[in-house]
Amino acid sequence: MNHPLLSRTAVPLALAALLAAAGCGGDGPKLAPVSGFVKVDDQPYPNAVVSFQPVGTKENPSPGRGSSAVTDSNGHYTLYVDTGERGAVVGKHKVRIQTKRDDPAAFYDPTVGSDDRGAAPVPKKGGKVDPIPAEWYSDKGGKDYDVPAGGTEQANFDITSIHAAQKK
Repeated sequence: MNHPLLSRTAVPLALAALLAAAGCGGDGPKLAPVSGFVKVDDQPYPNAVVSFQPVGTKENPSPGRGSSAVTDSNGHYTLYVDTGERGAVVGKHKVRIQTKRDDPAAFYDPTVGSDDRGAAPVPKKGGKVDPIPAEWYSDKGGKDYDVPAGGTEQANFDITSIHAAQKK
């Protein structure tokens, strides 16, 4: 016996189940949990912004969203993407670390600003100096890091401050 109501509901339900099981391909790149510590001159460094940006390849020019975190009082961080998901895209990343600036005016002279080329603002005379060297956060800087498929709790970064580097 062919029941019209059964066939009209069974096919859409079966399709919905198949699509749900397949994930519709919209899951995006695989994320893996990433955490670690930031130290400056062998001391835990709080209030640092840590960002991981996936590096594109010829085969995959858009590998996914970046991840970021701010270190706690012990220098510890756990990465999250901007959607709130914990982790970072598996694969090669460019890592940038700099001090979180709650008050940019303490670091830079607001009357000077940046030049037409988009260069960094002029440091304020007598203002605070970020102890993290620019090689860790500039557009051309950063460090390479491979996020493993299983994630890691050991994405640790030891930075020599510009003050310590000048003393050498």
